[in-house]
Amino acid sequence: MAVPSGRLSRLARFGGLASGVAGGMLAEGARQFSQGKRPTVGDLLLTPANAVRVTEQLAQLRGAAMKVGQLISMDAGEMLPPELSDILSRLRADARPMPQVQLKAALNRRWGRGWEARFQRFDFDPVAAASIGQVHRALTREGEDLAVKVQYPGVRNSIDSDVDNVATLLRVSGLLPRELDVTPLLGEAKRQLHEEADYEREGQHLARFGALLADHPDVVVPALHAGLTRPDVLAMTYLSGDPVEDLIAAPQAQRDQVATVLMQLLLRELFEFGLMQTDPNFANYRHEATTGRIVLLDFGATREIRPEVAEGYRIFLKAALDDDRDGAIEAARRIGFFDDRALSKDRAGLEAMFDLAMAPFRAPGPFDFGDTAVVGQLRTRGMTFAEDRAVWHIPPIDTLFIQRKLGGIYLLAARLKARVDVRAILQPWL
Repeated sequence: MAVPSGRLSRLARFGGLASGVAGGMLAEGARQFSQGKRPTVGDLLLTPANAVRVTEQLAQLRGAAMKVGQLISMDAGEMLPPELSDILSRLRADARPMPQVQLKAALNRRWGRGWEARFQRFDFDPVAAASIGQVHRALTREGEDLAVKVQYPGVRNSIDSDVDNVATLLRVSGLLPRELDVTPLLGEAKRQLHEEADYEREGQHLARFGALLADHPDVVVPALHAGLTRPDVLAMTYLSGDPVEDLIAAPQAQRDQVATVLMQLLLRELFEFGLMQTDPNFANYRHEATTGRIVLLDFGATREIRPEVAEGYRIFLKAALDDDRDGAIEAARRIGFFDDRALSKDRAGLEAMFDLAMAPFRAPGPFDFGDTAVVGQLRTRGMTFAEDRAVWHIPPIDTLFIQRKLGGIYLLAARLKARVDVRAILQPWL
């Protein structure tokens, strides 16, 4: 099915989705009342049928509609009802490719008619499909093995309206809990999505990271093919690799090495490069079975890190490493994790949460990220703290994106059940 590219056709899809959800509620309500039950609105909204409706429609719309669902699932998934979390998390892998006729028309516009003559082979079946574009493998006449990312038609023009429509749909439908207010993030989501939709900008960051990591023995970045790159087409060398999550069955030492390398890279981004790829989606990391290297993909969400922001994190991490709880809490306040209201209202709760968060720094040797008890306690404490709307606070945008990356790497290490000597890899930077 073709990706809807016009604003009216996309709006119609949202209208149809809202109607479908409402109809599903009525049908489910009638069924449950006939059985003598008194369902709540939440029970009617979060039915399997409505879950399928939301997932199907957002996956077909792609673009910002799908991206917002992905962002919410990764950034706030632990706070959402399990049913909604399942709906949105499915979107991280459930993109639908555009049909070949639509793909050819898009490439005709971007490369001009007769572009096929530049290639020995162009595979029209994508090797990957995501929220904003899909990736095809191609072999040029010169023998270059490429991955070509082609943006879905209409994505750039629909970003602002799609973000607003998704937010409205989730609010009005009740699919988002009252405790979660995403309004302050919408403007930043639009700005980020406009940047991610600029493939020439992503190509520049791809080239920068390639140069910064050229001598790194454990990671590899595709090389940019500037001659074929356009604002909505990104061409780069094709690098094979398996999903990094597949390493969950690998030997412990290999899992530990992968997590350690990614954490070391994160610290270099923060303290050395001043440049961070802030999208921790697991799909952005691949693993080369033959070399053991980690393939880094997708630099659309790359962000400059200001020196004063990095210095704030340096002070925070040093306090954590020194087991200085008061110093860590004060540094976190300055970074913007919370404000004075939270500190004065529930300092004991903050101290308990930071005691849990600092567990990796306190470990005398490798910290076991597979210890689900720590993650569970931290989640419970965080959700309890978040329930008090009186102390809600939106951190500065820089902090928000850095935390997203830190949290993503933490979750990946937990998924791999890795053991990492966090103190040892932090020490050189502090």
